[in-house]
Amino acid sequence: MMSDVCIVGAGIHPFGRTEGRDGMDQGIFAVRQALADSGIEWKDVEFAFGGSAASGSADNMVSQLGLTGIQFINVSNGCATGGSALNAAVSAIKSGEYEMGMAVGFDKHPRGAFNADPSAYGLPNWYGEAGYMLTVQFFGAKIMRYLHEHDISRETLGRVAEKAFRNGVKTDHAWRRSEVDLDTIMNAPMICDPLTKYMFCSPAEGAVALILASEKKARELGVPIIRLKSSVMRTRPPGSFEVFAASIDNERGGTATGIASKAAFEQAGMGPEDIDIAQLQDTESGAEIMHMAENGFCKPGEQEQWLLEGRSDITGQLPINTDGGCLACGEPIGASGLRQVYENVVQLRGTAGARQVPGNPKTAYTQVYGAPGVSAVTILQR
Repeated sequence: MMSDVCIVGAGIHPFGRTEGRDGMDQGIFAVRQALADSGIEWKDVEFAFGGSAASGSADNMVSQLGLTGIQFINVSNGCATGGSALNAAVSAIKSGEYEMGMAVGFDKHPRGAFNADPSAYGLPNWYGEAGYMLTVQFFGAKIMRYLHEHDISRETLGRVAEKAFRNGVKTDHAWRRSEVDLDTIMNAPMICDPLTKYMFCSPAEGAVALILASEKKARELGVPIIRLKSSVMRTRPPGSFEVFAASIDNERGGTATGIASKAAFEQAGMGPEDIDIAQLQDTESGAEIMHMAENGFCKPGEQEQWLLEGRSDITGQLPINTDGGCLACGEPIGASGLRQVYENVVQLRGTAGARQVPGNPKTAYTQVYGAPGVSAVTILQR
């Protein structure tokens, strides 16, 4: 029987803005922290998967870490880059070829919204000329439709942002560390109806590295073990409505997140009711609302009651985005998915400080979503 893959080390460079340090240097910082956390040296790492959208090829890190001849594969998968790197690293150990490796992601984006090239996604020029490559427009249109279909109030969007900033205050690695009250969020300048400026995350900087090992190797190291019960990445099915879709089908299908979540739960032998903590992609408030249902934690339309009753607060039934998520941390594309896993590792170890989830949590879930409709899910267990 295949044994579990374990996370034996985790490192993070604070998210936000760091003048005078480029994205790859932030990645190096995170790697060295993860190595120290696991008690190993760089020469002990047998392989690596890593990604960055704007800060160069991740394999260039070996110039500073050491020219050990390591297998280092670059990963690029939109906002799901980190989750995809982790998925590949897990597979490398499960194959039996390696016993210890690394997943790393980092980035340093300029200020302002992402504005991708239409041709890179197989889209006609008119799509970009109409402004649709600015993802904020797509997110606004998608959540407007979702609110209408499931009778959810705009105030629910505000409550997601209010929770994110409240959690960010307690998080050392978060960028936004000031609370913002609901009235301020709701009355802030409108960016893309119904989303105001506090309901969007910002392109940011940051890095995360995770050291993975076979269960046998993890036991030899003698460090706290967090088991990766599942790591799944999936692409969009027919009839889904995803970023950079030029139209929407009359006959609706599933979602990339929906099928990734289903596969992850099957792989782990668990269901949504078994999860103690969740980190869900929240590039804007609407994404967290939709992903709550797409990952099976509630039914569409129930999110409003969840937020009103604080069920997704740190002290709630299912704490969601305990470090403030993308809204408080910002989004460096290469690192974002791995930040979610880092947060869950810290929570399961019981070392999350002021934002520690009470009740001795044993299971944790992450979901990261990227263009043009990819999703990666992990389930961890202590």
